[in-house]
Amino acid sequence: MAPPHLLRFLEWSARHGAALLGFGVFIGVLVPPLAAATRDVVTPVVACLMTLVLLRVDFGQVLGYLRRPILVAALLAWVLLACPVIVFLVVRVLGMEGPLAAALVIMATGCAATSSPAFARMVGLDGEISLVVAVLSTLLVPFTAPPLALGLMGIDLAISLGGLMARLALVVGLPLAVSLVIRRLAGPARLQRYGRGVDGAVVLLVVLYGFGVMDGLQATILAEPLWVLGGVALAFAGNFGLNILTALAFLRVAGARVALSGGLLSGNRNMALYLAVLPAATDPRILMFFALCQFPLFLSPMLLRPVYERLRS
Repeated sequence: MAPPHLLRFLEWSARHGAALLGFGVFIGVLVPPLAAATRDVVTPVVACLMTLVLLRVDFGQVLGYLRRPILVAALLAWVLLACPVIVFLVVRVLGMEGPLAAALVIMATGCAATSSPAFARMVGLDGEISLVVAVLSTLLVPFTAPPLALGLMGIDLAISLGGLMARLALVVGLPLAVSLVIRRLAGPARLQRYGRGVDGAVVLLVVLYGFGVMDGLQATILAEPLWVLGGVALAFAGNFGLNILTALAFLRVAGARVALSGGLLSGNRNMALYLAVLPAATDPRILMFFALCQFPLFLSPMLLRPVYERLRS
């Protein structure tokens, strides 16, 4: 049984999750020693995060979505195939060139962020469809992203299938096994009682993850502030643009809740995966853009929750 003061703190974190994420991403930039100290714990944090996310997921609804293969396949095809092509065409029409243009297209080839189910729950959307698409898109991205990046932008992502599968076993397979054991031992009544506390722990783990991925960003901001400002603006445009486009594409065929959830996970891509697997020879500005993509990801719950509440009402 959790101490009452700890449980109250976790429940408070859940209630103020969007604000904590918003402020947390800036703390990682403002306190470089903190970012450096947490950089090497990013992967274990993601594994713990996925375990807690799975504790809060309704597996009945997950299985329900898996029994709708056309909807799931359509979302996956849109996220992994259609979005990169659309972003590439927009980049070409606008005449964009250079590392930022390439990075924007590569961002659109990425899988949905691991935190997508947690963010969906945080803003009142469908965490179950977000989990299904996040996990399946992560499994498929080694087969879709390299040929798209090479064909569209001439960039070799060089994603090692074996290495990626080992990483997936750690951040998806192990958390699934642990969460099933905890579910069995705790029972549904206890999980329900501590549900908000679990949500609060998820928020704190995402904040900790945000600290680690911001390592080195402050130095770049001080050296090239205008470039960073342009990169952040482009990251927001890519995130929110894909969000809106996906929501509109699926609104009539899947309903508002699934369409909005699809938009959220389509905009929030797992750039930490690319940061981990891309070779050191990759253009540093491409890698830096992936770090800048964390700003719209972490700020999206705070910025978009009022929009979703208004749409639902």
